[in-house]
Amino acid sequence: MPCSGDALVEEHLRDLAARLQGPARLKSDLLTEARHGLLDAVEAYREDGVPPAEAQRRAVAEFGSPAQLVPSWQAELAVGALRGLSLRMLAVAGVLVVAGDLTWRGASWSDGPHPPAVYRLLSASVDWIWMGALLLSVAGLLVVAVSARSARPGVAVAQRAVGAGLTGTLGLGMLAGGALFAWSIRLWDAALTWPPMIVGAVLVGGAYFSLTRAAGGWLRAAVR
Repeated sequence: MPCSGDALVEEHLRDLAARLQGPARLKSDLLTEARHGLLDAVEAYREDGVPPAEAQRRAVAEFGSPAQLVPSWQAELAVGALRGLSLRMLAVAGVLVVAGDLTWRGASWSDGPHPPAVYRLLSASVDWIWMGALLLSVAGLLVVAVSARSARPGVAVAQRAVGAGLTGTLGLGMLAGGALFAWSIRLWDAALTWPPMIVGAVLVGGAYFSLTRAAGGWLRAAVR
């Protein structure tokens, strides 16, 4: 446990924390591990008769400066953020691809005139966008798995490419999905009172919010 006599250690940890961006739990784990390592080193120096202040100074110096530590730690946080984004996208895109058509089944307007060709093209585009997101999320998880075994520069490039692809696909999917929803309401007034449409809109809105947070977290971790 840190104590009042470990001020230099705590200051060093605060400096590190201020420079890092990424998943809160992973960041906390990294800092907790660092704290334990620093305090163990301080204790070892004290047992050798080194004065407390000097023991902290030596432990901090040996542990490494923020300039030395942050790049590798930030890279680890970026991988963690990509993992989180990929997992969320996999879940959301999987549900949208499988259950997207269920929203329309049994609707009172389903047996009426076919919607315009452009509408049908937009609807098909939404399906393809989320299918692409599903494939990209799988690619993201594969890149994360490779990252645990390799530190090659090409792996870092792949991480950024997949993360950017997921973020761009999310934005495109939100725009296309929003346009499709708005157009559907204009074509069929009953869509506003159709329960599957209402439930679907609420769930998709929550999914968009969750994915947007995950994408924002990845962007902050990747560009730090």
